[in-house]
Amino acid sequence: MTTFTLPTTFPNPFNPNLPPPPPSTTIPLLHEPAMLKPSLLKSPLTKLFFSSKPNSPFPNLVSKILNLLSTDSHWPKNPQLHRLSSTLKPHHVAKIINAHTNTEVSLRFFYWISQRHFYKHDMGCFISMLNRLVQDQIFAPADHVRILMIKTCRNGDELIRVIEFLNGISSANGVVGFSLYSYNTLLLQLGKFGMVSLAQNVYTQVLNSGVKPNLLTFNTMINILCKKGKVQEALLIYNKIFQFDMCPDCFTYTSLILGHCRNRNLDKAFEVFDRMIKDGCDPNSVTYSTLINGLCSEGRIEEAMDMLEEMTEKGIEPTVYTYTVPISSLCDVGRVDEAVSLVKSMIARGCSPNVQTYTALVSGLFQAGRMEVAIGMYQKMLREGIVPSTITYNTLINELCTEGRFGIALKIFDWMERHGNLANAQTYNQIIKGLFAIDDIEKAMVIFNKMLKAGPSPTLVTYNLLIVEYLKRGLLDNAMRFLFIMKENGCQPDERTYCELISGFCKGGKLDLAISFFHEMLKYGISPNQWNYTAMIDGYCKQGKIDIALSLFERMGENGCTPTIETYNAIISGLSKNNKFSEAEKFCGKITEQGLQPNTITYTSLIDGLCRNGATDQAFKIFHKMEQINCLPNAHTYTSLIYGLCQEGRADDAEGLLQEMELKSLVPDEVTFTSLIDGFALLGRIDHAFVLFRQMAEMGCKPNFQTYNVLLKGLHKECQLLTERAVAQNEIVYGCSSHERVAMFEMIGNLLSRLSENGCEPTIDTYNTLVCGLCSEGRSSEARQLAEFMKDKGFSPSMEVYCSLLVAHCKNLKVDYALDIFNLMADEGLQPHLQVYKELIFALCRVNRVEEAQNIFQRLLDKQWNSDLIVWTVLVDGLLQGGESDLCMKFLYLMESRNCTPSLHTYVILARELSKVGKSLEIDRSNSELRESSFLS
Repeated sequence: MTTFTLPTTFPNPFNPNLPPPPPSTTIPLLHEPAMLKPSLLKSPLTKLFFSSKPNSPFPNLVSKILNLLSTDSHWPKNPQLHRLSSTLKPHHVAKIINAHTNTEVSLRFFYWISQRHFYKHDMGCFISMLNRLVQDQIFAPADHVRILMIKTCRNGDELIRVIEFLNGISSANGVVGFSLYSYNTLLLQLGKFGMVSLAQNVYTQVLNSGVKPNLLTFNTMINILCKKGKVQEALLIYNKIFQFDMCPDCFTYTSLILGHCRNRNLDKAFEVFDRMIKDGCDPNSVTYSTLINGLCSEGRIEEAMDMLEEMTEKGIEPTVYTYTVPISSLCDVGRVDEAVSLVKSMIARGCSPNVQTYTALVSGLFQAGRMEVAIGMYQKMLREGIVPSTITYNTLINELCTEGRFGIALKIFDWMERHGNLANAQTYNQIIKGLFAIDDIEKAMVIFNKMLKAGPSPTLVTYNLLIVEYLKRGLLDNAMRFLFIMKENGCQPDERTYCELISGFCKGGKLDLAISFFHEMLKYGISPNQWNYTAMIDGYCKQGKIDIALSLFERMGENGCTPTIETYNAIISGLSKNNKFSEAEKFCGKITEQGLQPNTITYTSLIDGLCRNGATDQAFKIFHKMEQINCLPNAHTYTSLIYGLCQEGRADDAEGLLQEMELKSLVPDEVTFTSLIDGFALLGRIDHAFVLFRQMAEMGCKPNFQTYNVLLKGLHKECQLLTERAVAQNEIVYGCSSHERVAMFEMIGNLLSRLSENGCEPTIDTYNTLVCGLCSEGRSSEARQLAEFMKDKGFSPSMEVYCSLLVAHCKNLKVDYALDIFNLMADEGLQPHLQVYKELIFALCRVNRVEEAQNIFQRLLDKQWNSDLIVWTVLVDGLLQGGESDLCMKFLYLMESRNCTPSLHTYVILARELSKVGKSLEIDRSNSELRESSFLS
């Protein structure tokens, strides 16, 4: 057998856990091939591991080191080598190993460089060293290098490739097998990565190879199997221990206990524990910790605490892991004070809490509503020098966001990023969710782009979160863009994605797109559920397309999807509003036939439809029936009845229902009061309408623009009656101008005066609601006048007022007024929303003031908004959809010239939109660069 004497000057060659061979120890290589085949040296596997480029004339660094190794016999102490080695990369080392003329020197250098603190071998280095040793038929050290190679594997995939490479060397040279040390090392690594099947194969090889296994071999396999709950298979190996005249030790029994605990079979676990003690094998802290963990997992915390006490009585010191599991369990069930006491006990025994202990406490304190104490615990953790884990940060960020403390959550997240702490997708998702909660869409997009560019990659949860948030804000186009990016990145939408899209687009009135999502679901093999069908049925009912809704209802049943009470309610509401009460009543009967019970919403839908169609008396019959069957009406039920009565001129009866609501502790909302105020205004009883308005304010119910609008209508009616009366009496008419715009502003002034007279002094909310409401109706001139009047009264317009005014002026193409407001906002330090920039830029382009639009766009770029959002909102939704494709491209090039480059996904989205108007944009996906191409008319 060929042997090779290892040098004694390198005591710890690669791993401190691996003792060096003693001087002159010979290590037999398992396989002794004559020479590696040339085909194997050039195999794809070998190339896969090399990080270096193909050997060509050596770089200067490699040449210098080769020269030193060849000319200086004391090269390990050479200062020049020490200086040069600090710049070495693994691909340099691989070249040096391959090129040096002396294999022994190459091996010494291989060991020497591995001990440098700044350097770590990659797999290419190991392959080079092993190939060199085998090629030169120096086999003894190869087993040692092979063991180091196995130990260096960082994950299961890398370990598989290493095994393939080592087997390749063996099979190419007719080699028999590994040494026991190699086998055990390999089994340990396979266990580390949970690779059970491969471990079983290797174990079988051990038994068939003629190499006698030791207790470590059996214990390793038992532990691997028990970690996966494969206790029966582990017991077969346990029996092998006795066949080889060995005795199980503490590790053996503890592994079996672990297996039973993983299978949630604590009785069997304790049987093994009893047998262990009976066999004279003393349990250790790991044994007790495993049992304590098992008991806690089953909620048997008291027994776990007894076990903890038992081990301390036996003089076995609990570890931090022993304590942490019951501490975590106590926190999970809300027994936080006991958990804190256990921590104190733990510290008193000289066992310091670790990051898991603190994380459990922080989470438990949050769940117990003791947020400030939880934050204090986190700060204590930092003071003690314990670095929080990703789980700690996720816990903190999640709980802080849940409690609405987004500022602190963001600070922690920023700290994580600055200090290089690896946040995972869950952390990013929580932050994005928190940013949407405070309506900071811009920063949420910045975080999302970070995930796309640098990782962690967005998950299904990320995309669903973004889609839901944009749907919630009515930004349907952006929701679709995220769906596109999601698919482009290979993330398949799931049932929830489609459910949210269908519901969101139905609510947005885009039923054609909702139905396309429905069909897409089917295409991907996702079965529509009750919520998908119900959302579409409700959408069609709201648009008055009852026939389509009913056909969907039939299809739902045909596809084995059982309608819910919500489905029936949607149909009944649609039929009722469309004056199809007989059909609605039939559906009420179907509800009971299906074993469901009509609820308050069912009856309220009928009542609402009847009231809207002038059948209030019939609605009251249903109302009384509700009371008889103990189906309690809610505020919406009363609101529908109040509306119906008021439309029929029975405002006094309606006011009686308001009092009835109060007696039943039902809180009227702005719709309830607005309906009632409108009822009295229609009757010309405007004074009483203002009394109700004061009552509304006193109850803390905030009026909306519709509330003020019905008062304005009432005042207008009052003005007309006065005018008619004055004309009839041949009197001079004052106060009612014939000019509509002047009349409206006069009426608003009258409204404000009457509010003051009735004890409802106009507030900033009053003015804000009126200005924004006028803007929404396109009455930008009156809104501007009112805003000036508001300022004269000492009220500063809000951000919402400025934005509403600006957008209203843009829609009316009054761009000078819009620019004045824009500049005023800038003077006051207010940052307009991106939608505002879109409206202003588009309006300026429509009136051929492109240069000013470009200046505004550059000011937008100076604000460093997210480039993707700028393209989506301003260029695509603004210019391109407004027919300004050439200006869209001009502004895109302006962005690129300012280094505000959008993502590749956005370029693809833009190209798709351009293609719809006969333009093209060529994209090179291979290098993510955009190439301009000629426009196609």
